[in-house]
Amino acid sequence: MSLPVVTGGRVARECVTGLEKLRGPVTVVRWCAELAEVIAVCQTGLARAVIISTDAGELTSSLVERLRSAEVAVIALADDDENRRRLDALGVSHTSADVEAATLAAIVQTAVEAAIEQRRLSPGHPLGRAAFADPALALDPVIVESPDEDPPSTGAGELIAVWGPAGSPGRTTVAVNFAAELAACGRTVLLIDADTYGASVAASLGLLDESAGLAHACRLAEQGSLDLSALSRAITLVAVKGSRLGVLTGVTRADRWTELRSIALARVLELARLVADVTIIDCGFCIESDEELSFDTVAPRRNAATLCCLEAADTVFVVGAADAVGLPRLIRALADLEESVPTVTPRVVLNKVRAAAVGNGPVRQLREAWDRFGPSLPVDAYLPADFTAVDSALLGGSVLLESAPRSPLRAAIAALAGVPIEQLRRRRIGAGHNEVMFFLQRR
Repeated sequence: MSLPVVTGGRVARECVTGLEKLRGPVTVVRWCAELAEVIAVCQTGLARAVIISTDAGELTSSLVERLRSAEVAVIALADDDENRRRLDALGVSHTSADVEAATLAAIVQTAVEAAIEQRRLSPGHPLGRAAFADPALALDPVIVESPDEDPPSTGAGELIAVWGPAGSPGRTTVAVNFAAELAACGRTVLLIDADTYGASVAASLGLLDESAGLAHACRLAEQGSLDLSALSRAITLVAVKGSRLGVLTGVTRADRWTELRSIALARVLELARLVADVTIIDCGFCIESDEELSFDTVAPRRNAATLCCLEAADTVFVVGAADAVGLPRLIRALADLEESVPTVTPRVVLNKVRAAAVGNGPVRQLREAWDRFGPSLPVDAYLPADFTAVDSALLGGSVLLESAPRSPLRAAIAALAGVPIEQLRRRRIGAGHNEVMFFLQRR
């Protein structure tokens, strides 16, 4: 059976005659001048593959994902090394523009077969369609090596997402101080602000830079040009008790959420595993996934960034406020999380625990209420309220470890992170020498 193919771009049009002369494996059903037309045609189900030349427009990860979501394999024609490297990073099959017709037809067949096999093997994997044309190309990171520098760590770091319902339960406070405790004890830590509604990590740490590090990294990933070197340049370093904490700041305005596309963010998280022992992600509260129902075509989804982080994370901490309003919100949020991301087994954290909100013996009261009304999940931690210490840290743009080292909240977060405070007191100067080289090389 002949495979229907759409071509896009002037150079790709020149391949039509040769393909038609084969009278067999592929049939060109439409030629399009621009990418917008290519996408429109592919979404009608007219083609099984698309051959695109670079003059049709720039392929991005989101455009490739749209084509793949329409079950269309993508083959690009590129002759220069820069475009080839970018297409490799996007996981797009490519060949030279002067390729023979028979060879091009064979590449099309291989790409379509790989797409079918990929969907069969991992239909629900968050990165499954990103590996559509060639899983090895899509999943293997692009590592830039320099003979004058030590290579970066290639170990797979841990991803930890901090999430919770609406109502300011303290997600950012927990995420920032959790990351600071780990960094202070010598771990290489990257803190990512992926909140598309109210990014506040930069303000919490006193960072006045107007640039959005995560948005910049996602733009590079969208273009297929994000590698470890580029990621390091997007990271801001913050000094924490003699160590350094890497930070990818969030969007500076809520209306910039469209810059955090899920397919690009997934690539950022892939590389984050390579550059840090632990990556802490401060997530937005909303995980509704039906925004696209308002559109006739595939549209960017505001909550896709949060869902992407939750799906990719090894551990998810769900933070809820320990009061009469926060507790019911937390219970409903856990039910929503189980429905939206069923693969996650969350760790529950009750924050702002205080007698004034729940009565005498607040931990006992909360434990009894949880056993009676909550889900079967245990509560991993009860974090005491210490508004004075939190306000002081926020005012000074610092973390509890520095501004209020004796705070009971600081001690509880350190325990949650598995960092004994005694260990921090005994920590020798220079214990941060294990930091990944790209952190050090930026200064």
